[in-house]
Amino acid sequence: MSTFWSLWIGIITLVTIIGVSWVLVSNRRVSVKEKLKDDEVPTTGHVYDGIEEYDNPLPGWWFNMFVISVVFAIVYLVLYPGMGNFPGVLGWTSHGQWQAQEKKAEDRFDVVYSTFAGLSIEELAVNPEAFKIGRRLFGNNCAVCHGSDGRGSYGFPNLTDDDWLYGGSPEAIQHSISHGRKGMMPAWSGVIGEDGVNQVSEYLFKLGARDHDASLAEDGAKVFATFCAACHGADGSGNQALGAPNLRDDIWLYGRSPLLIKTTIRSGRQGLMPSQNQQLQASKIRLLSAYVYSQAHQ
Repeated sequence: MSTFWSLWIGIITLVTIIGVSWVLVSNRRVSVKEKLKDDEVPTTGHVYDGIEEYDNPLPGWWFNMFVISVVFAIVYLVLYPGMGNFPGVLGWTSHGQWQAQEKKAEDRFDVVYSTFAGLSIEELAVNPEAFKIGRRLFGNNCAVCHGSDGRGSYGFPNLTDDDWLYGGSPEAIQHSISHGRKGMMPAWSGVIGEDGVNQVSEYLFKLGARDHDASLAEDGAKVFATFCAACHGADGSGNQALGAPNLRDDIWLYGRSPLLIKTTIRSGRQGLMPSQNQQLQASKIRLLSAYVYSQAHQ
């Protein structure tokens, strides 16, 4: 925060506290300008619906509550941040408190995670206690994209089948979770044109044993061999080292309809699996990997 805004916040805060205090004190006593009879009560002169407002000070307990609030505000602003860049004499920060709580939780659960340290991911996948922890980790960190059941959705892979862009081995799954993945399908409309898009689409329908135009598919095979085989393989079976999907199994991350397949070829796709190694400990990633592995091998 700049010095100007720090001073601005500090001044506004102090002026507010001083102003509130002045209002409280100045209205603590009633000033009677004219002499009243013994049975008369000072009023403000306000009358509404036959009800006249008395000119009485705040009740003592109410006034004291306001005073306590002002004192509390002053003490709080001395101890904790609230006056611009002044950190408070205690040096407290929300980030520091979060880190302390995180460290406390890690120390507590490290004891639990240490019991699984000597087990492989395959062994963890069939361990009931590890499965429960992995399921909770999945629900907290992965379900928002892949669904609570792990079956994915449009643009997010199904983790319960045996179709893996980057491999379904325990090591590959753990690497995907830990380091993330970034997939890119380039847009081809500017290279092969709309005719090429239609031809390649028909060829892909043929690879997936779907209804197709044989003539267009024949032309599409030539376009595919020239522009697509380098990533997806000459036979369209994909390449897990590149994350290029298998185009023969009729499993489509962005939809299998002709319109969606042509859109993928024409405009390309950008996929991102964020890395979790900055968010989760290695022990948690192993348990999470075991859970994902178990879902595809249950």
